Amino acid sequence: MNNQMEAILTQLKETSGQPVCAYLYDLDHLRAHVSGVVSQLPERCEMYYAMKANSERPILEELAPLVRGFEVASAGEVKKARQVDGQIPIIFGGPGKTDTELVEAIRAGVKLIHVESMHELMRLEHLAGQLNAMVSILLRINLAGPFPDAATLHMAGRPTQFGINEREVPEIMKLLARCKHVRLEGFHFHSISNHLHESNHISLLRIYVQKAKQWADEYGLEITRLNVGGGIGVNYQTLEEQFDWSLFVSLLAEFVEREVPENWKLMFECGRFLTASCGYYVTEVLDLKENHGERYAVVRGGTHHFRLPSSWQHNHPFEIVPVEQWAYPFARKEWEAVDVTVVGQLCTPKDVMARKVPVSRIRIGDWIAFQYTGAYSWSISHHDFLSHPHPAHVWVRPSVNEWSVTGKVGEAWTS
Repeated sequence: MNNQMEAILTQLKETSGQPVCAYLYDLDHLRAHVSGVVSQLPERCEMYYAMKANSERPILEELAPLVRGFEVASAGEVKKARQVDGQIPIIFGGPGKTDTELVEAIRAGVKLIHVESMHELMRLEHLAGQLNAMVSILLRINLAGPFPDAATLHMAGRPTQFGINEREVPEIMKLLARCKHVRLEGFHFHSISNHLHESNHISLLRIYVQKAKQWADEYGLEITRLNVGGGIGVNYQTLEEQFDWSLFVSLLAEFVEREVPENWKLMFECGRFLTASCGYYVTEVLDLKENHGERYAVVRGGTHHFRLPSSWQHNHPFEIVPVEQWAYPFARKEWEAVDVTVVGQLCTPKDVMARKVPVSRIRIGDWIAFQYTGAYSWSISHHDFLSHPHPAHVWVRPSVNEWSVTGKVGEAWTS
């Protein structure tokens, strides 16, 4: 976190009179990072942004000119995408689409719908017929695997709610042959997530392409698109050792040239990899206390703002920002060279964001700045648990010394 961001938070604290609690997003960093990612993609590859990672409007406005389109998982996300750009291509996935959502997607001109089941295909054919529409689809297939190692989440190759069982492909092909209002353009495979190994990810794509080729030959399909999902990860344990995108795209270019049919396009739908590094969640230390041999730093906020570390059961990386101001007439408590567990204000022992992390010095009134919080942080959190106030969201452009804020420290807000 830079000096400009510290000055912004100091100003917010002075204005509100409340302890600091805010998300900060570096929009210059976001633009530079995503521009670099997209510009390196080889021909016949497209990047879509998975909005579930962070669908705040400033994020979408920053990304819309950079990516090929948005990947959404609800009618609400369709509306957010259309509010930002009325023409940007949208692809719509998710295992539980309602009839209303499917109709709204058709009317909103969604580019592709990812069909997740036999029943969903039949409903989509029925609804498209009622609207006298032709809908382009990809079939999301839950492959049997096995898949390369080095991922922390699996959506296929084991029992999950995602996609069509690979064994049902012959049956769904028979159904497709009878459909008059859906057009199959290819397949959607998103089998693992938070993958950190570049060459293994190419091996995963090879499995996808080989399966699609097999089915295209077997059923005489004219495939034009293959959605290979997102799944490219962020290393929260060692921030200096991230997925090497440049190495990956060099391998990808060779793979596409040799193994992907010339009339196919590979679609990536990344979320975390695009936005995580632009965000900070900054909270003020309210108390330092020890119970049963463990030292706790209690901060303003908690997992109702920032659920990711609790969800993933990891210690989220942070830095301590020293604050010299002290408003009380009594001594300021501090610890040096200790292991600290960082917890929030919630009435549950699961409100933990990092456990037993070594710190050189920490004081009541210092700030803790959690890094890489631009994805799956605020967006997945149970915001109103215990009716605590929401954090401010601060949008910073360091290059022009501009910033804006959504919400105020210490007050609830609605985005």
